[in-house]
Amino acid sequence: MRTYLVTGGAGFIGSNYIHYMFKKYDNDIRIINVDVLTYAGNLENLKDIEDRDNYTFVKADICDKEAISKIFSENDIDRVVHFAAESHVDRSIRNPEVFVNTNVLGTAVMLNCAKAAWENEDGTFKEDKKFLHVSTDEVYGSLPDDDTAFFYETSPIDPHSPYSASKASSDMLVKAYIDTYHFPANITNCSNNYGPYQFPEKLIPLIINNALQGKKLPVYGDGKNVRDWLYVEDHAKAIDMVQEQGKLGERYNIGGHNEKQNIEIIEIILDTLQEMLPEGDPRKELVSRDLITYVEDRKGHDRRYAIAPDKIKEEIGWYPETMFKDGIKLTIKWFFENEDWMKNVTSGDYQKYYAEMYK
Repeated sequence: MRTYLVTGGAGFIGSNYIHYMFKKYDNDIRIINVDVLTYAGNLENLKDIEDRDNYTFVKADICDKEAISKIFSENDIDRVVHFAAESHVDRSIRNPEVFVNTNVLGTAVMLNCAKAAWENEDGTFKEDKKFLHVSTDEVYGSLPDDDTAFFYETSPIDPHSPYSASKASSDMLVKAYIDTYHFPANITNCSNNYGPYQFPEKLIPLIINNALQGKKLPVYGDGKNVRDWLYVEDHAKAIDMVQEQGKLGERYNIGGHNEKQNIEIIEIILDTLQEMLPEGDPRKELVSRDLITYVEDRKGHDRRYAIAPDKIKEEIGWYPETMFKDGIKLTIKWFFENEDWMKNVTSGDYQKYYAEMYK
């Protein structure tokens, strides 16, 4: 039985990946989920699989070398899927040191522990061991307002926020281990994910949650910043395919072919909520474009991201299967069916953060 060590598995993308893997492989794999459970890590995301015999949760910080080394020494780890990261640009602008610590130093700990466990005496590595570092398209910086320009794996690294700089640094660490030690790793850079279990500081769940309560919908600047949107289950599938079919040492861009302006996303969500809410539901009257409220633009706000998944399609056969019009309906349906989850994650400290960030 192959054993996976997943870092940050209680977070949005990590928990969706774990669900995907158990749906695909069922009892043929074992997953060890390591998460320190910050505000964005939520074990409710994995409640339906927590009693599986082939699933283990370990509360640990990826910066804790002793804790991570212990996991490797007590288990024969075949795959590492490294999601764990601080991931919100706004928070990185307010507190960049936290992002450097988790995203850079934490990645160094993970690399060193995996290297120590997998390396043979002659400097080669044990067969069929693989490390996948999950990163972001934000490391490439910003594109011009030109729908013919895209990020490729060969695009220069040019981060503009403390968050993207910390992710670019971790990418470079992984690349250095590949080049220096021939360490068996891959790097993936994905576009904006959306779907179930996403913490509502991110655009799509924030807009859904606020609109259903008749609260203002904050829009940075002129709302015309462009992002490429990727349904999270498509991303999970891509990660699995890269681990099994990707060429070691390579970087793969994972994009959704769903480029839209932020204001467009908000308008689509409002229209879809109106379409999906049943007649007589009091929330239907609350959902309105009048809620859209423009706020001061974010510092260093990149204008446009667009990622070309040509390489992963040509070499591995992956392509995004979920168009935004379908994915947003699946996402809204999930939030309708999981209102208690949303209420739980939006209580307490998040409300203070939200009020401060979008005042």
